[in-house]
Amino acid sequence: MAVSAFDLFKIGIGPSSSHTVGPMRAAGRFAARLDRAGLVDRVERIRVELYGSLGATGIGHGTDKAVLLGLEGEQPDTVDVDAIPARIAAIRATGRIRLLGRRDVRLEPATDLVFSDRPSPDGTEPFHVNNLRFVAFDAAGVELAARRYYSVGGGFVVGESLAVGDGTTHPGVPDSRDLPYPYRSGEELLAIAVREGCSIAEIVRRNEHRWRTDAEIDAGLIRIWRAMEGCVERGFHGEGELPGGLRVRRRAPGLHRSLTERAQDRWQRRWEDRDR
Repeated sequence: MAVSAFDLFKIGIGPSSSHTVGPMRAAGRFAARLDRAGLVDRVERIRVELYGSLGATGIGHGTDKAVLLGLEGEQPDTVDVDAIPARIAAIRATGRIRLLGRRDVRLEPATDLVFSDRPSPDGTEPFHVNNLRFVAFDAAGVELAARRYYSVGGGFVVGESLAVGDGTTHPGVPDSRDLPYPYRSGEELLAIAVREGCSIAEIVRRNEHRWRTDAEIDAGLIRIWRAMEGCVERGFHGEGELPGGLRVRRRAPGLHRSLTERAQDRWQRRWEDRDR
């Protein structure tokens, strides 16, 4: 399987790529599908049904927020995370979203986001446990379009037309034979590194050239690092409870204050000892 480093290290709203990044991308795909079919101006209401793991734990993992933002045209790696709480509050207050940021349509989170305890719409074992279905209606309540997606982990999304295979490959993922240094296991990767006389990181970078230039790779890695730094910084200063309704208190601010105070005390004692 050929997977880019930027598929593995994704930027998203968290806390789970399968429950937020994947569903947000699925929502964006459905909205884009409506746009390609020329249906956006006819849509008056959207309903989203979440099944399996998404139905069981989606609220606690922020799947509802991810879906709403995805339908409005946001992407996991570019959405303004600081603006999310106010946007979600506005949607809940009005029962409306801006489809692709263009058209005001009805979506009442309390009734149009359905968290089901069934594994799939028909109750049968699904292609993947994380699955969700979107339905768009016109002003008369007539169904305009419906589509089912699977969030198969790591932010990857598979549409219903590709949810087939022999169980050994992921539909829609490029074959590893497309890479200059293909491998199927850690043992094979180590052997290639030994043979080429370089590090594993260098092998990964050479494979990454299949999709990107050196400049694009460097820029992408810096962007990921900055996103990680921003996440840590927000964690230091965010008080109260973690989002998701599980009533889990934030621990990072207290730990940060404690460690910072200890470090300051150590430096102060060193300076005092030096003065003596």
